[in-house]
Amino acid sequence: MATDPPPSAPQSAPPPAPVTGVEDIQPAVFQPGAMNTASFSAGIAKTTTTQPNGSGRYAFNPEPGPLAIISDIHANLEALTAVLADIDGRGIKQIICLGDVVGYGPNPLECMDLVMKRCAFSLMGNHDFAIFFEPANFNPAAENASFWTRSQFDADGDVDRRNQRWRYLGSMPTRMSNDKFVCFHGSPRKPINEYVFSADIYSAPAKMMDIFRRIPHLCFVGHTHVPGVFVPDPDFYAPEELDNRYKITDETAMINVGSVGQPRDRNPNASYVILTEEAVEFIRIPYDVETTCNKIKSIDQLDNFLGIRLLDGR
Repeated sequence: MATDPPPSAPQSAPPPAPVTGVEDIQPAVFQPGAMNTASFSAGIAKTTTTQPNGSGRYAFNPEPGPLAIISDIHANLEALTAVLADIDGRGIKQIICLGDVVGYGPNPLECMDLVMKRCAFSLMGNHDFAIFFEPANFNPAAENASFWTRSQFDADGDVDRRNQRWRYLGSMPTRMSNDKFVCFHGSPRKPINEYVFSADIYSAPAKMMDIFRRIPHLCFVGHTHVPGVFVPDPDFYAPEELDNRYKITDETAMINVGSVGQPRDRNPNASYVILTEEAVEFIRIPYDVETTCNKIKSIDQLDNFLGIRLLDGR
C-alpha cells in the first residue's frame, strides 16, 4: 500500500535585512585591529570590518589642522553656541561630537540641528540612545526629560525636517577611529553607557587595565562630564594639574573632554578640547547659565534641579 511522502520540513523565513544606519547601535566592546575602509561621507569612512556580534565600525579621517572635540551638550543651546563661537574665533574648521546631544536641557531640536550642521559626526550617547529607543537605568528626572525630548522631536510639523533629525539620531555610530585616536561616548568596553571615574584608578584597577588593553594610543571619551586624562599606571590628572595642556607622547592615554552643557567638576563653564599634532588643550568657556536655568524651570516636564545644578557645575 502506497504511503504519502513525509511532509517537508517548513522552511524558515530569511533573517530580516538590517536597518541602514542602525546596524552599529550595539554596545560592543572595541578591539583594535586592521580596518578596511570605503567611502562613507566627507571625512568619514564606513569600514567593512565586522565585530563578533556583526556590528559595523566607523573610521574618521580628519584633515590636517586642529580638531575641536565636544561632548555632552545636553540640549543646552547657550553653552553650545558659546563653544561654537570660541571654536570659530580660533579659526578651527573641524569639529566632532562624542554624544549626548540631547537629554536634560530645554533646546534639543536647536542643538541637534547645530550638531548636524557643524560637526563631522556625533557618536551615540546614552541619552541619544534613550530618545531613539528607551531610557535604561535612568533616574526619574532623566527619564522624564527623555520622554519630553522625544515629544519635541515628534511635534515638529515639518515632516522632512523631523525625519531628518530622527534619521540622524538613529544612524549615530557608537565608535570612531583612525591611525591617531579612537573615541567613544562612554568607554572602549561599553561605548554607550560605561562610566569611567577618576576614583576607578583606586577602586577598580582591573577595570582600568581592561580598558587600556583596548586603547592603541589616544582615546577620547565623555559621559562623566568631568574632564581630565587617564594614564595606564593607573592615574588621573585633572586639567589644572596639567596647566590645561596634555602633551602627546608615545604614552597611552584616555582623555575625557568634559561636558559642553552640563559640567560636573564644580566649574559651570562649558568644556571641550582642541587636538593638535603636539597636544590636547582643555578649554573652558563661560556662557549665559541663568538663561538656560530659567528655560528649564519654565518647562514642567523638566526637573528644576536640572537647571539649578548648572549654576555651580555639579
